[in-house]
Amino acid sequence: MDFLIICPFLLALLLSQGSFTDLEKQRVDSGLEIYKKLFEVKRKDQMNALKNLIELNDINQQYKIIDIMLKGLFKVLEDSRAVLIAADVPPDGPFPQDEKIKDAYSHVVENTAFFGDVVLRFPKIVHHYFDRNSNWNSLIRWGISFCNLTGVFEQGPHSQVLQLMAQELGISEKLPDYRNPFKTDQSE
Repeated sequence: MDFLIICPFLLALLLSQGSFTDLEKQRVDSGLEIYKKLFEVKRKDQMNALKNLIELNDINQQYKIIDIMLKGLFKVLEDSRAVLIAADVPPDGPFPQDEKIKDAYSHVVENTAFFGDVVLRFPKIVHHYFDRNSNWNSLIRWGISFCNLTGVFEQGPHSQVLQLMAQELGISEKLPDYRNPFKTDQSE
C-alpha cells in the first residue's frame, strides 16, 4: 500500500528532474548561440584590423607587424589551450559557464579564425615565420581541431576559413581544386 502512495511521488520527481536537465541544456545551448553572435562582432573587428594592415602597402612594416602579432597570437593560443585542457573542456561539449574557461574558449576560436585570415591574405609573410616554429604548427593543428568541433564554424561566412587555412599551411592535403581566394598569383 505504501508503495502505491510513493510511486506517483517518485514519478513526479523523475519527471521534474528531466525537465531540469532540458532547461540546463537550453541554457547551455543558448550560451553557444549568444557566443556565435559575439563572435560575428569580433570577426568584424578583426576584418577591419586586417584591412588596415593590407592598406599599409609597406611590405617591411607588414612583416614587422605580422611577426609581433603572430608571437602574441600563439602565446594566447598556448595559454588558452592549457586552461581548456586543465579544465577538461571538450570542444563539442556544453558551452562553458565559468568566465576563465569561457575566455580561453573564445580566445582559441577567435585567434584560430584570425590566424586563418592572416595566412590566406599574407601567405608568404606567414610562412616566413610559421615554417620556422614547430610549436606553432602543433598549436594551430590543435586549434583547428578544437574549432572544427565547437559548432561555431558550421555555417555562415567563416565556415571555410579553417579548411582553407589548413590547406594553405600544408596541414591537410590540398584538394585538386584548392585556390586561395586572396592570392593574386596562384603559382606562388
